[in-house]
Amino acid sequence: MKLAHLTRLPIAASAITLLALALVPGANAQSAIPKKIEKIGLMVQDMSNPFFSAMDKGGKKAAAEIGASVNTQDAQLDLGNQNTQIDAFIQQGVNLIVISAVDEAGIEPAIARAKQAGIIVIAVDTPAKGADAVVMTNAVQAGEKSCDYLFQQMGGKGEVLLVDGTPIQTIIDRINGCKTVAAKYPDIKIVGQQASKNDRASGLAVTTDMLTAHPDVTGIFGMNDPSALGAVLAVEQAGKSATIKVTGVDGSPEAVAELKREGSPFIGTATQNPGEMVQQAVKIAQDIVAGNPPKETTVLIPSVLVTRGNVGEYPGW
Repeated sequence: MKLAHLTRLPIAASAITLLALALVPGANAQSAIPKKIEKIGLMVQDMSNPFFSAMDKGGKKAAAEIGASVNTQDAQLDLGNQNTQIDAFIQQGVNLIVISAVDEAGIEPAIARAKQAGIIVIAVDTPAKGADAVVMTNAVQAGEKSCDYLFQQMGGKGEVLLVDGTPIQTIIDRINGCKTVAAKYPDIKIVGQQASKNDRASGLAVTTDMLTAHPDVTGIFGMNDPSALGAVLAVEQAGKSATIKVTGVDGSPEAVAELKREGSPFIGTATQNPGEMVQQAVKIAQDIVAGNPPKETTVLIPSVLVTRGNVGEYPGW
């Protein structure tokens, strides 16, 4: 067939429609929002972490209060899983997705698909590009409070290790908060920083490595409680419980128990409230349905320091 003949072939009506849609501003924006929240899809990063179990508990409570159902899915720290889970939620016709994203930027195309299907998407714990709002702990504040207490208890001097985690915004913020405080202590020196996988086993492994390289350390900050408790194990295995102090972030039940254990190197944790995050996310979605979208799309929940001295007053998760 000659090329000239191609120019005279009729263009399918469907193709014209698609072309027109592509040229219309906002054609790919969110479809009409739901009239009622009846089905909620909750997406957590890693259900083996008690933080996300508490988030699931909060989701069930929030759903029950409005007469909705909730389906919780565990990503197991895998972006591919979260993509698949969002597509499944779209097929199931959920009205609201509450997501703790494994990858803030990588999940954006899947969130766009959900919004095109008319689903409200609220991020919790860490931002997710394209979400209607995010509810999270003031993570910079949490890092500041945990590390400020650690440095005080070290007498304002000494070598410190940072047990980092996966590179999501909330963890980056906690580490940055810690470093901001460290700059105010001229005799505090951060001598090591390694990333765990946010759990106790990897916290143990990276801390063991860093202690081998830096045997004179007297303080360790774990960016979440599981990694901090892994650091505690490393300290005890190295026979340094009397000389090294450890703090974390979460205010988890395991951290509370550790604060109450006599002789533990663990001395403090800056709180998060995972259940409250999901409950606030559902409330925001209810407001959106009612025609009252949030004026501020980032909601920060304050962090509170829990120590051996006040752990008995802390209500926990």
